[in-house]
Amino acid sequence: MHRRIQLACSASLPSSPTADAHRLPLPPQPSATQRRRLWLSLFGTLVSLWCIALGQAQETPASDASRTTLARTGEELEFLREEETVSIATRHEQPISQAPSNVYVITDEDIRHSGATDIPTILRRVPGLDVMQVTGADFNVSTRGDNQLFANKLLVMVDGRSMYIDGQGLVFWKSLPVTLPEIKRIEVLKGPASVVYGFNAFDGVINIITKSAQEMNGTTLQFGGGELGTISSAAVHAGSAGKLDYRLSIGRDQNQQWRNTDALAFRSNKFNVQTQYNFSGDATLRVAGGFIDTNRFDGPVSNVQIPQSQFNQGYTDVHYQYRNFSLRGWWQGNDIPVDSATHPLLSRFVRQTNATGGSNVSFTTQTYNLEAQHSLELSSSNRLSYGINYRYNVVDGAAVSELGREDRLGFHLQDEWKLLSPLTLVAGIRYDLHTRINGTWSPRVALIYSLTPEHTFRISGSVAYRPPTLFESNLDLRISPTTPPLFAPIPLFGSQKLNPEQIISYEAGYQGWWLKHRLRTRLDVFFNHLSDLINFQTIGTTRTLVNGGEADIYGTEAGFEFLVTRWLSGFANASYQKIGQTFTGVSRRGGPDWKANVGMRGEWDSGLNGEIAVHYVASATYPLIELFSALAPVLPTPTSSTVDSYTLLNLRGGYRFWHDKAEVAVSVFNALNDRHKEHPLGDTLGSRVMGWFTIRL
Repeated sequence: MHRRIQLACSASLPSSPTADAHRLPLPPQPSATQRRRLWLSLFGTLVSLWCIALGQAQETPASDASRTTLARTGEELEFLREEETVSIATRHEQPISQAPSNVYVITDEDIRHSGATDIPTILRRVPGLDVMQVTGADFNVSTRGDNQLFANKLLVMVDGRSMYIDGQGLVFWKSLPVTLPEIKRIEVLKGPASVVYGFNAFDGVINIITKSAQEMNGTTLQFGGGELGTISSAAVHAGSAGKLDYRLSIGRDQNQQWRNTDALAFRSNKFNVQTQYNFSGDATLRVAGGFIDTNRFDGPVSNVQIPQSQFNQGYTDVHYQYRNFSLRGWWQGNDIPVDSATHPLLSRFVRQTNATGGSNVSFTTQTYNLEAQHSLELSSSNRLSYGINYRYNVVDGAAVSELGREDRLGFHLQDEWKLLSPLTLVAGIRYDLHTRINGTWSPRVALIYSLTPEHTFRISGSVAYRPPTLFESNLDLRISPTTPPLFAPIPLFGSQKLNPEQIISYEAGYQGWWLKHRLRTRLDVFFNHLSDLINFQTIGTTRTLVNGGEADIYGTEAGFEFLVTRWLSGFANASYQKIGQTFTGVSRRGGPDWKANVGMRGEWDSGLNGEIAVHYVASATYPLIELFSALAPVLPTPTSSTVDSYTLLNLRGGYRFWHDKAEVAVSVFNALNDRHKEHPLGDTLGSRVMGWFTIRL
């Protein structure tokens, strides 16, 4: 199957003084408002073309051939789509209705139609997922009311390899080692999954699955550019040579800041290569590697600073698979230069430094991982899976007091047993050992009842842990006044006596198909109990990381997906969550109570296509460091801990041509220009218009 890619680039060549002397004067450049009107006019033109094409399709008499096509189409309409197959919940392929956890799938067509330049923007459509954009580079993503600055409780993977930086507990979302055209699907699991993934799969897991060489056979290019100096580019070439499959990709992305459109927020270059040798007898050996050079990253934002960072990552990955046996080893190295810069609201009064008073808070991390898993088909109704995982982490840098090392070792066992024809029990347990904490047990039990093949009910309970990172154990920073009499320097210390954070989760869900698979409905309710979260507490004149507090978060998510006609489909969902907690200060959980998403997509035989997506997020309150209240009388602008509700209207219109091998498109992010903040210390986000060109060779 042929696939597409997206790539964006721009260039300018210097002109000689002689040439300039004989050149006619250039017309004045259009303003930002004029450019936006031009892009919106182009989008309106595409909408008009859709209407014309639709009208012609309805008025043209159907020939015998077209009647045959319509008859076949009528048969296809009986299915919205075949039920998705997912692997994220049990680490093997299974229908989504049989997964023991809440799973949502985003397809490659969802990504293409979104017009998004980054994965967090795509994830906004998932009910119960909290997406917070803080700057033009910095995103925080978590699930079910557990989002925050420096969000560290969601495990993110690419093809099953962790992108979560164990040493610091971060995910650099815009610097993931994958280009958008390579993605086959994104599987999103909401709820704890430590039973099969170990530490860090605390309140959810996201696995980004890429396309095989056969699925991307050939060369695909996509160029996208637009306002705020935005460039999104990728080039992918894939093919086969005998039993060897290969895929190579390069990408370049950049954009300006929201708060200062003349300053760069993000710029990154990436290169990835993946090879797979297909042995006879169902065995495969996959070897992958690559690097990312992010030489400008505006963030990550904390309660005190907006640092100017870079992010450089290299990795290698070797994976052997033979039927139900898997053996894998990978290495990941991160070099993260960081120049501390205090948040503009506080910069006149305080600054955050390393232990010697300097602005360098750079650090490096190394992770080595080895894992094996095997499954046994004990009978046609019973599957037993077991595995082992070892990981070694190293962290060093100017922000920690010493070189940190840790070992992690985990064992897991899971049984899937069809008790009766409609009833399946999934039960698993994992035991994890860690250098700095006592061993932890992470169980999960789920019952799945299929009333009919189209209607499935699920109840589950699970426990997960997140251990303290080496950064949290060895942190050594200072908050110092720029005016010395204001206060004495405040040390920020980690602690080597921290316990792991814990979540206990209960969930019930339903999935149903209606109208001959043209309509799917989903409903989930959940209750999460969080305890021993790690955050700062003032002890005397020192701020030290400690465990403490509890929170109960409960809520519900409901949604449906539908197919109206062969060319028109859509989705709608909403989520509600409520937080009760004993946490104080910056450890308090924050987030909106309500979120809702609605989308409609059209794709016509004429080549025209488009999508409209609306995302509503209610107001939310997030904790701020005490300095904001203490300095409130002298701060340049008042700072509220509450952000207002906002509505994002995202549009995309495209036209396919050249036998569907090429496409031009226009996309608009925040078309209503609902200017808003998604965190009190974040940038004010506006609108952005992009143009795209895709070609497959």
